[in-house]
Amino acid sequence: MKASPCSTGEAPRLFTELAIARGEGRLARLMTTLERTRLLIIDDWGPEPLTADQRRDLLEIVDDRYETGSLLITSQVPVSRWHEVIGDPTLGDAILDRVVHRAHRIELKGPSLRKRQAVSTVAENDESLTNAKVR
Repeated sequence: MKASPCSTGEAPRLFTELAIARGEGRLARLMTTLERTRLLIIDDWGPEPLTADQRRDLLEIVDDRYETGSLLITSQVPVSRWHEVIGDPTLGDAILDRVVHRAHRIELKGPSLRKRQAVSTVAENDESLTNAKVR
């Protein structure tokens, strides 16, 4: 079976999809699909602690991808708190060992682009309203 070039999803949605697949008896098929993806992007990882099933699923995903596929994780949570998010020291060590080994870490600093964009949009809307009143 041919590998997909890329798969992207927000972490909460990914874990929801994994839970649904488990309930429907298609978890193995979904895990195989994720394993065959060349680049798996997990966006917005860590906004809430993982459940026991989510920890096991994440370990399996990371383990399956180790040295066979690329994994890109985006998070607002500092790496120093990832063990806390995972919630189990042993599984946390296993997951993070695989994630950080050979990892390239890019830490962005500065104001949020979304906030800056939102402020710009609000300013433009305010200007439009002001100009509309003047005319």
